[in-house]
Amino acid sequence: MSAATYDAIVIGAGPAGFTTAIAMACVGCHTAIAGPPHNPDPARPDTRTTALLQASVQLLRNTGVWELCRGHAAPLHTIRIIDDTGRLLRAPEVIFESREIGDQPFGYNIANTQLVAGLRARAEAMPNLDIIESKGATEIEPGDENIRVCLAEGQNLTARLVAGADGRASISRQAAGISTRAWSYEQMALACNFSHSEPHDNTSNEFHRKAGPFTTVPLPGRNSSLVWVETPDEANRLLGLGDRAIAQEIETRLQGCLGQISNAGPRAAFPLSGMSVERYAARRIALVGEAAHVIPPIGAQGLNLGFRDAAALAECAASALEKGQDPGGGDVLSAYDKARRKDVSSRVFAVDFLNRSLISGLLPLQAARGLGLHLLDGIAPLRRAFMREGLAPQSGLPKLMHSPAPAPAGVEIG
Repeated sequence: MSAATYDAIVIGAGPAGFTTAIAMACVGCHTAIAGPPHNPDPARPDTRTTALLQASVQLLRNTGVWELCRGHAAPLHTIRIIDDTGRLLRAPEVIFESREIGDQPFGYNIANTQLVAGLRARAEAMPNLDIIESKGATEIEPGDENIRVCLAEGQNLTARLVAGADGRASISRQAAGISTRAWSYEQMALACNFSHSEPHDNTSNEFHRKAGPFTTVPLPGRNSSLVWVETPDEANRLLGLGDRAIAQEIETRLQGCLGQISNAGPRAAFPLSGMSVERYAARRIALVGEAAHVIPPIGAQGLNLGFRDAAALAECAASALEKGQDPGGGDVLSAYDKARRKDVSSRVFAVDFLNRSLISGLLPLQAARGLGLHLLDGIAPLRRAFMREGLAPQSGLPKLMHSPAPAPAGVEIG
């Protein structure tokens, strides 16, 4: 069987994979994306949502995706953090308002299924992007001049660059020979969506509890998404509750701030863990999304990091193509590794520290967390700086995340 040839092949068809493929196609790469459909098992629907920060929304705007999914998203104007640990060293309630740093919301919250639907619709309309339905790659062979990908169905593909967006157990990462550092937490996250009688006012409520955060994020109408971090035993108990019983549990934890809770939808729970890599690219393979980093669902960092991966890789590949160079060459991979190292490592450290400061019984950790929130609550310039860096970063962003994005020569964006 002859091999189809591309500039870039993206392995993995989740949100990070589709975003990477679209970004690569937008900068002029003849691209293929190969992977199974998102959420193929209707008996286990994807209940997760993603709070897309403004840089990620701008990437979707610049690549022509946002108009296809914005009707399913709710703006996020306010983030409210409440210390619900019951400990002696308690932090004050802290409220972050997007209007303190500009006229745009922090971002938008959208169901993953709606996000992927918009991404896929855009990908289908791009003439230089092929979507290949596949169970996944079974073999990836890097070479001096190209890289060969064998799919589970027997199809062979070749490219100059592979973007591995194939998740935590990434075959792309294995083929690149990149080692990892992994860790786990004695926690599970329960995810679901629900309705409520009181308006959410485009506010995210984050209750910091001993077992972990209990976070609601607005969805369109009087609906919100929930990520509830608990001990494994408690998470499994909650999974076994009926719809009315779980709604009552949510209502109790929210302390009345959203009124009466109803329509608690399908629920899923997953163990919390972390993973980092020694480098982000090698042997014609660049890692994006959870193939490169795994962090707990705290602070809306996970998929937003993956979107920055996608935009950075596209920028590095575009620079090579403009110079007539190999988009999978060593210089490109080194530039991508350098572009992602500081951003990812700092976010992984911050999220890990925050999570451990909640669940740890060590007083110094609790005191450090409490002091940090006291300072953010009381010092407005510090709070604004924190919001700009943590929630609306502008420095060091790839060009596809700028407003407006400059279109590469001969390539139409939008």
